[in-house]
Amino acid sequence: MPDGHTPDPAPRRATESTATLLELIRAGDPAATERLVNRCLPALRRWAHGRLPWKARGMVDTDDLVQVSVLRALEQVGRFEPHREGAFLAYLRRILLNSVRDEIRRARRRPGSEELSDDLADTAPGVIEQVIGRETVEAYEAALATLTEIQQEAVILRVEFGYSFLEIAAALGSPSANAARMTVARGLVRLAEVMNARR
Repeated sequence: MPDGHTPDPAPRRATESTATLLELIRAGDPAATERLVNRCLPALRRWAHGRLPWKARGMVDTDDLVQVSVLRALEQVGRFEPHREGAFLAYLRRILLNSVRDEIRRARRRPGSEELSDDLADTAPGVIEQVIGRETVEAYEAALATLTEIQQEAVILRVEFGYSFLEIAAALGSPSANAARMTVARGLVRLAEVMNARR
């Protein structure tokens, strides 16, 4: 440009895909790491709210678990190949869920601690517990594992992260919000079938 002014990279960054950011992170771009973390943290914090029972919060709080989970995911970034935008968020959710479960197990082993339930919610239920009930969370997780990868991502983005169908379409590379709605619907039908068969 004649005045020596560099164009603002913000518009490009706003449209960067997760796959692009992961490639930049693998190439050693710390700014890409920051952009990806800033994109994922709000959704993960909302998802994690209320999932760590208060009796397990002695040495760690939910926000700590979210940050540790993101760091763990970034350490493994070289091995993660995102097929769609929603895949990375689903991957982070799995790491965070495992971190919550690990912290519950650690709390059980602490001297003088009371026995903790396997339930993943505090007294205020999380989104999943509100939708399907606390007693079926384990069945939900098992049924979720039977869905196709794209159905898993669609269901997780809709039910657990509260994405709109338009946002899900963008995350999954679906041609429209209607197509995303159908993917979610098929996933939920299959989920219900598997959960009913387990009863």
